[in-house]
Amino acid sequence: MKLKLTFLILIISILSAKAQKEEKQEIVKQGWNFGALPAIAFDSDLGFQYGGLINLYHYGDGSRYPEYNHSFYLEISRFTKGSGVYQFQYDSDRLLKGIQTVADLSYLTDLTYQFYGFNGYDAVYNEDWLDEDHPDYRSRVFYNYDRKLFRFKVDLQGPLAQSNFKWEAGINFQKFKLASVNINKLNKGKDEVDKLPDIAGLYNIYQQWGLVGSEEANGGNIPALRGGLIYDSRDFRAIPGKGIWSEAVLEYVPKILGAESSFTRLGITHRQYFTIVSKKLIFAYRLSYEATLSGNVPFYYLTKRVVDGAKGNSMEGLGGGRTMRGVLRNRVIGDDVAFGNFELRSRIWNFQYKNNNFFVGLNGFIDTGKVTGKHALNFYPSFAAVDTEGYLDYNSEEWHTSYGLGIKAGMNENFVVSCDYGRVTDDRDGSSGLYIKLNYLF
Repeated sequence: MKLKLTFLILIISILSAKAQKEEKQEIVKQGWNFGALPAIAFDSDLGFQYGGLINLYHYGDGSRYPEYNHSFYLEISRFTKGSGVYQFQYDSDRLLKGIQTVADLSYLTDLTYQFYGFNGYDAVYNEDWLDEDHPDYRSRVFYNYDRKLFRFKVDLQGPLAQSNFKWEAGINFQKFKLASVNINKLNKGKDEVDKLPDIAGLYNIYQQWGLVGSEEANGGNIPALRGGLIYDSRDFRAIPGKGIWSEAVLEYVPKILGAESSFTRLGITHRQYFTIVSKKLIFAYRLSYEATLSGNVPFYYLTKRVVDGAKGNSMEGLGGGRTMRGVLRNRVIGDDVAFGNFELRSRIWNFQYKNNNFFVGLNGFIDTGKVTGKHALNFYPSFAAVDTEGYLDYNSEEWHTSYGLGIKAGMNENFVVSCDYGRVTDDRDGSSGLYIKLNYLF
């Protein structure tokens, strides 16, 4: 793996050195500007995406470019594996003068939401059970359940004493609705040989054993209050070239507001950016740690990240296109988790077209993560001696690692289309993943 990564870094460095030596003066955008795309993308965990999205920016008189005054994001899309995204997001530091305001209203559906158990490698992933041609085949959706999520959130950030420190506060109401995979819906119109068998999946088996309690099995309400401290010295929010972004946040979910139980979580994240070659080559990394401080977090909420509040609709896992690329989505789930991302980012071409600034870039990356505090496995007494072979492998958890390469295409320093391909170093995490999305990972 070290040889592959060294070669990857060498390629990026060479391409950076060959990038255009003479660049035209950058066009300063004013007023309204938008990027509209058919939401035709791909995610190894979700399938092909189809639909549409619009990102509308207002730059005012252009004096702050490439910073914007207002951003409106609207997406309506579906994935071939059953997910749906219906999302509106607003971002501005001008609505409330001097305060960054992010509001998000989303309805996210997933017919086959991934669930591999708890505590990383302590939960066995058996790929043969998903392979229709293997004698041990069970079902292609053995490690899945049906999830619907309604979300409304508002996050605020404001400066502290004219420094790089900021306060943050937010509310986040989420309503989860869970069920077994709807086999009849997925089998509709299929030939008999291609139909999914009607068997219990891992979600059902964990309910039978008591590892998923009856009070959480069907979902519930998560009314979360959050507050924290941020240090931000980045030179530019969308695509930083240098600086630091660090956050420490507490999230409190009170029963009195409608939750099934009260709990508190802590999230700490640190990002740093280093310019190696001006406007050509950047090294960036992100370190993150999350812990449950009090109460019992419902199993379905362990996949939700405390950090990176309103960034995107799929900040879940660990595993998948927003946390550890190449690793199965939600493969690493526990009460406490830690993960890191390390990227070398290059711009190989800057150009202008129809009064807009464009760039093409490459990035090489390593992602890694681990469960640092395990989720308790509380079997029903009647299942205390159950045979868990093929399901559990106690005390096996260790670091999950992936590596890969990406390509980026950006417009006006804010609208970035990203394609990342990651491979795992351990087949207990799957094999690889391809992700076509918007924006850099962090």
